[in-house]
Amino acid sequence: MAEEKVRYSDEELAEFKALIMEKLEQARKLYKSYHEIITQQDGNDTVDTSPTFKSYEEGSSLLSKEQAGSMAERQLKFIKALENALIRIENKTYGIDRNTGKLIPKERLMAVPHATLSVESKKDERK
Repeated sequence: MAEEKVRYSDEELAEFKALIMEKLEQARKLYKSYHEIITQQDGNDTVDTSPTFKSYEEGSSLLSKEQAGSMAERQLKFIKALENALIRIENKTYGIDRNTGKLIPKERLMAVPHATLSVESKKDERK
């Protein structure tokens, strides 16, 4: 009878690390773009528009800034989750379900590389 695997191999961890680094780079770029919208560093302000349309554009700008702020906050949370996953890789605890102590299936980690729960544990946690 085959012994159940308790952790991913160093080669598998390196594969996950490469995936996470790629996602982290994309996430940071997206966060930067949201941050630029919030701080108006892109130069698309209402300063050069006529006063008639200014109030409409400010309302629209406020809405997009609020949306960008919300998206930036979510992106920052995602970045932190990816950074935490990198720490787990370094500690060789990556991919271990925090509730059961069993390995999270590789397919789930490829889809959600920052996951700390298997699909089953996540369902159980929601009950």
